[in-house]
Amino acid sequence: MSSTYAQERRAAVEAVARAARVCQSVQAQISPDALEKKDRSPVTIADYASQAIVCQYLHTQLPQDPVLAEEDAVELRSGESAPFLDQIVAELTKSGLPATPETTCEWIDLGGHDGSSSRFWTLDPIDGTKGFLRKEQFAVSLALIVDGVIQVAALACPNLSTADAWDNEHGLIMSAVRGEGAWLNRLSDPHGTPQPVRVSSTSRSAAARVCESVESGHSDHSVSADIMEKLGITAPPVRLDSQAKYAVVARGEADLYLRLPTRKDYREKIWDHAGGVLVVEEAGGKVTDIDGKPLDFSRGSELSGNRGVVVTNGLVHEEVLAAVSSCMN
Repeated sequence: MSSTYAQERRAAVEAVARAARVCQSVQAQISPDALEKKDRSPVTIADYASQAIVCQYLHTQLPQDPVLAEEDAVELRSGESAPFLDQIVAELTKSGLPATPETTCEWIDLGGHDGSSSRFWTLDPIDGTKGFLRKEQFAVSLALIVDGVIQVAALACPNLSTADAWDNEHGLIMSAVRGEGAWLNRLSDPHGTPQPVRVSSTSRSAAARVCESVESGHSDHSVSADIMEKLGITAPPVRLDSQAKYAVVARGEADLYLRLPTRKDYREKIWDHAGGVLVVEEAGGKVTDIDGKPLDFSRGSELSGNRGVVVTNGLVHEEVLAAVSSCMN
């Protein structure tokens, strides 16, 4: 596949594939007992291991590119976190990396950029931590931002089915390059022949299929219900965690995803959206904030110039924005 950003796309796909496999290894070890005790240690181990893997791989392939990621290794360097660090090192070693406690912390801290460069990657090592703990949906999201514009994206969804493309196998990677389309690969074969991804052709908002966050803390479910009623949507929303929601809109299984502010001063983090945004846009969809403005990725770690996020197949976008405006105001 010839591309302006061929090297970057390939590196991004490989990085999230490696990270997703480690996350799967940790998720498989979560016991019902851990869930009952609300033990968050598995997601902590997977989160750090995922970031270490992605940052280390990008550093070997594109050493000049900084990374803005969600985690840092400050707490891991304290003596109290030694058992955690040992488990992270064990997972990285199992994945084939020559990890030590010191190199692991160094790799994690490669994600410490502040987003001030004209070119940088942004990473969410595990998006959807509660979904991860429930053994449901989570994602590893990576995007390259150049002069405030997302140019490359890779989104690994280890528990999302590949739909019809490969007999409903679970585990997929969606990737995109601006102006060149969006693609779907199996997580088990990340560099195989990709399938093109397209949004749905639903043009009546009343017929739109909606997906939203499982957690009401992430998006205002009560206002979502009002918006759906205004649009004439009667089917209940499908709730799933993480940027997997962007993936299901991108491939036409849902037409609409709303992320509505839960409080006036709340601003979204760029790593929670960048990977998914480009995948949806390159699949033919549209992403704006609730005021209809494009998301501005030029302001560091937060979308400080935007309120909320509206993701659609493009065809119902204006109707949805009108309903959002009416219900939010």
